[in-house]
Amino acid sequence: MSVEFLGTGTSQGIPMIACSCEVCTSSDHHDQRLRVSLHIQTQGKSFIIDTGPDFRQQMLRAGIKHVDAVIYTHEHKDHTAGMDDLRGFNYAQKSSIPLYAQINVIEQLKREFAYAFGENKYPGVPEIETVPITNKPFEIQGVLIQPILVRHYFLDVLGFRFGDFTYITDANFIADEELEKVKGSKVLVINALKKTSHISHFTLDEALEVIEKVQPEKAYITHISHQMGLHAEVQKELPKHVFLAYDGLQITI
Repeated sequence: MSVEFLGTGTSQGIPMIACSCEVCTSSDHHDQRLRVSLHIQTQGKSFIIDTGPDFRQQMLRAGIKHVDAVIYTHEHKDHTAGMDDLRGFNYAQKSSIPLYAQINVIEQLKREFAYAFGENKYPGVPEIETVPITNKPFEIQGVLIQPILVRHYFLDVLGFRFGDFTYITDANFIADEELEKVKGSKVLVINALKKTSHISHFTLDEALEVIEKVQPEKAYITHISHQMGLHAEVQKELPKHVFLAYDGLQITI
């Protein structure tokens, strides 16, 4: 299994518009973060988790030529806004793209991209199929995926486990029974917005507490804001098996 971090930033990305802080003005490419998204290749299949506002740029930068399915964590705009650009894969693959998401996410997509779901579609709109999922294991073309239900303030968000790899973003609470599903993962990706408290995201210390409970071989922090601090400095503070993810990082499990 190979994983590429297409984006590791929070909803406004880094650099943030009109900000002149040391992170937003950093020349270190590790500090330049597009909105959070992931590419997973496993068992010969290619999956994207979330299509944020930077989706087109991410696909071009990563050189991704084929997508078997898109899986959505939740309906917030920084995770869905780029859905229209799936059209490129429609043209290349001559097929529709299935979208796997909770019912509330599908309903939100239908509101925001109504033109792609109407009976009389305008030529060239995205050709997509929606597949409802819940907090139960599901398969995509033979690949088994285990959802992990987490809370993002009052919103239900799904993380996903693919074999020895678990991906969780936009969380500030994970129930014990859901955390049990994560245990045994060799690699865990989890969100941490900044070092100080936030209403809907883990802080760095809170994410480290989750990592300590799960005990993965390696863990990666994602969904990072400019308030976290400079990548190079924060990385020095982390345990040896924990890493700040960055855009373009590729790992193999």
